Parts: sequence; C-alpha cells; structure tokens
Amino acid sequence: MLPDLSTELTARLRGAFLNAGYDADGVVDVLGPQAHAALGRGEPEAARRASRDAGELGTLIRLFLLGAAEEPAAVAKALGDLAVADAVEAGLLTAAGDRVRAGLDVRPYGDDAGSWWVVADLDSDQRGGPVPADHVLGVGHASISLARATSRRPVDTLLDLGTGCGVQALHASRHARRITATDLSERALRLARATFGLNGLDVELRRGEWFGPLRDRTFDQVVCNPPFVVGPPRVDYVYRDSGLAGDDASALVVRQLPAFLNEGGVGQLLASWVHRRGEDWADRVSRWLPGNVDAWFVQRDVADPALYVGTWLRDAGVDPRSDEGRAKAGAWLDWFAENEVEGVGFGFVTLRRTDVAHPEVVCEDLRHAYDDPLGPESAAWLDRVAWLRGRSDDELLRTRFTVPGTVVLEEVSAPAEDGWEAVVRRLHRTDGPGWQHELDEVAARLLAGFRGVLPLEDLVALLAYAQDVDADALAGAAVPVVRELVRHGMVVPA
Repeated sequence: MLPDLSTELTARLRGAFLNAGYDADGVVDVLGPQAHAALGRGEPEAARRASRDAGELGTLIRLFLLGAAEEPAAVAKALGDLAVADAVEAGLLTAAGDRVRAGLDVRPYGDDAGSWWVVADLDSDQRGGPVPADHVLGVGHASISLARATSRRPVDTLLDLGTGCGVQALHASRHARRITATDLSERALRLARATFGLNGLDVELRRGEWFGPLRDRTFDQVVCNPPFVVGPPRVDYVYRDSGLAGDDASALVVRQLPAFLNEGGVGQLLASWVHRRGEDWADRVSRWLPGNVDAWFVQRDVADPALYVGTWLRDAGVDPRSDEGRAKAGAWLDWFAENEVEGVGFGFVTLRRTDVAHPEVVCEDLRHAYDDPLGPESAAWLDRVAWLRGRSDDELLRTRFTVPGTVVLEEVSAPAEDGWEAVVRRLHRTDGPGWQHELDEVAARLLAGFRGVLPLEDLVALLAYAQDVDADALAGAAVPVVRELVRHGMVVPA
C-alpha cells in the first residue's frame, strides 16, 4: 500500500513535533550523548530507558526511533491534533494488537544550521526482515557522504536527480532558490513530498526515469545519488539497482548530466566503477565524459568482490548465509568473474560545464582518512582550475605566491656519515583532503621563498644562481610543479 500523507496531515504532524520538541537537539537532550551514541550503533535499550520520563517527546522517540509499540492513548497525546486513526489510514502508523507502532521512519536530521524531519521506509532491523523491492531508503552513509561532498555556493536553480526521501533537496534548501526533485518511484515521491511538507519547503517534484522528465531544461547545479550498485543487470531494490549492467548507471549519469547544466553549472554525484583486470580505473571513467566538462573523480574506496556483495546483501537485510543470500551472492560473484572484475571503486564526481577547448579532467585516489568535508574543496578546486587555465607559463612566472599556514613540510632523515640525511621531503596540506606531495631539495628551497614578495621568476633566478644551474631549465622544471601545487591549494597567489 502506498502511503498517503496529505498536506493537512503533514501540517498537523509538524505541529505535534514542534510542540513536543521532536528535533535533532531535543532528541539528544533527552537521550544524552551515551544513549544517543548507542542508538546510532543499533543498541536501543539505553535510549528506551532514557526516554521513559520524557513525556510526549519520549513517546515519539520510542515510536519512530526505537520501533516500539506504544499505547494508543499516549500516541494520541503526542500527536495532538493528528488523530491516531487518520495516521494509521495514511500509513504513518500501523496497528500492533492493542497498540500502535510506526509504519514509516520519521526522524529528525540536521546540519549546523538547524534540524529537519525525514520520512522514509522502516529499515530491515525495524521490519525484522528483508526490505521490499520498492523500499525507500532513509538517511544513510551514502546520502550523508554526498551532502558533505556537495558545494553550497548560492544558486538559482538546482536539480536533485533521484531524490529518494529528499535528503539532498533538504540540504539544497540552504543555498538554492528553486529546487526540482525527480524519482522513478512513486513511493519515493510520496515520501519525499511528506518530507518537504513537514519542513515547509516548496520543491517541484517530477516522476520519470533518469533525465526523462527534464527535457529542454537546464540548471545551475545538479546533485545525484544514483542507484550505483555494480553487478548483473537486474533490479532487486529500486533504491540501489538500476537494471543496467556493471557500472553503466554511473556512466549514464556522468555522460548525460552536463547537457542539463547551464554554462558554468556544476554537477556532483556519487558513483561506482569497476576495476577490471588490465584496465586503469582512471582511463575507464574518463571515457564516460562528453567533451565539454571539467571533471574531478575522487576515489574514496575500493572493495573486493566478496566484500562488496556481502555488504550490499546485509544492507538490504538479507543474511548471506541463508539460501536466498547464497543464491544471490553466487550469481553476483559469477558475474564479476565472467567480466574480470577485480574490485569496485566508489567515490565522488564533480563536473562543470565549460566551453573551453581543453577541459581539465583529473582522477585522484584519496583513500586515506581525512575529516574535512569535500564540498568546499570541490568548489575551490574548480576555482583553482579556472585560475590556472587563464594563466600562461610566462604569467605564472610573473606571479607572487604564498604557502598557506595549513601546509607543512615533513622530512624523514636517515643516519649518514656526517649526521642525518633527509631521504623524504613531503609537503602536506593538513586541511581539506590532506594532499601530500614529495619534493626534492631544490623544490623545497624554492617554496621557502614563497612569501608573497618576489614573483616566481625572480625566485627561480636567485635559486639558479645559488645552485649554479641554468635558470631557464630550472623555470621549466618549476612551472609544472607549481601548477600542481596550486591545483591542490598547497600554494596560492599572493
């Protein structure tokens, strides 16, 4: 049965939540940091105990966050003007003997600027078994990762392609004036509409496959969390499976998205790509691109086939040890073997539509740990690419540079006859993605002069004189190094 959360119902539910203080801060205040952390680990008992004396807010926490069956009278008090019978009829609640429990997952979710509510389907733990094929995923690791990797510069129009329950559109409401959200699933659109209604957001919703509902339209920004799971061409779950083989879903979005961007518009998405025997992953994803985009592919993880299959089976609530799990895993692993897939890469893609003759395409492996969100860095990366493209080598040599305070030079030395001898010199950016570049002694000395006083050409001339080397040759070697460091924000124009 499709849920039917009308505008009137969501308005009443919003009022109940506001009256009870059922928001991100309110939940943490009631539960406390330890019980809240335990709940995040899937351990609900501490949260249940903490919520017992919290009145209406405690009832809502147990009902929607813990999956508990509650007394109808307590639920009626917590829902205020929203009748329990109406909530059951809409699919928000469901009868459980003489009690009621949640029929949907409705939970607070927030960022630094405030709190929202997200409406989604109950996960496999709350259901007590595998999710159905039309399951609408709630706030998951993938959606949070994409939100953190998305640029938040103000735009007029934004498209959330494959909105699901509406998480990316919620984040977009902080910086986009007009938002359009699409999905193939009618169930997803109904839950997204409820999410937007609860949060008082005006979002245009369109139903259709991929970019089909958007012909002849372009946007300043597009965000997309596509069904990127890699494997045989089948659809077990609409939230993750596209029906396309291998990484064709990611390839389709990368290939088609630029046509729906305004000039200078930016697209950002999660994507997966296969690592096939004898093929470089960067060559593979670069072939997906049309010719009119700057592109930055960031690989955050690579999973071996067995780990990949097991992870996605458990994600849907399927026990890999069951008959169903073994059958699905077998077919999946057979497909990987037949297609010579040695691993599956996962990461973020940033695209910018441009009319330049030679767009910038960079594929980087950033599997190391770092804390800073990638969104601000993706916007700055595009800025730096544009700045570099507009400067010839001669202009670069006439530029004065500085090294940001977040960049440090690390040296590793080994014992030598005359004391210690440096064997590794590494420039390390301590913020953003934590880029590192190894340098030789000459490059390290050159960067020591980047204090915003002398242009690069003068620093090269001074160093060439000190080292007794040809200045033109040193300049020729220095320019590509400086360009790379500028692109990674490790050196900036003064």
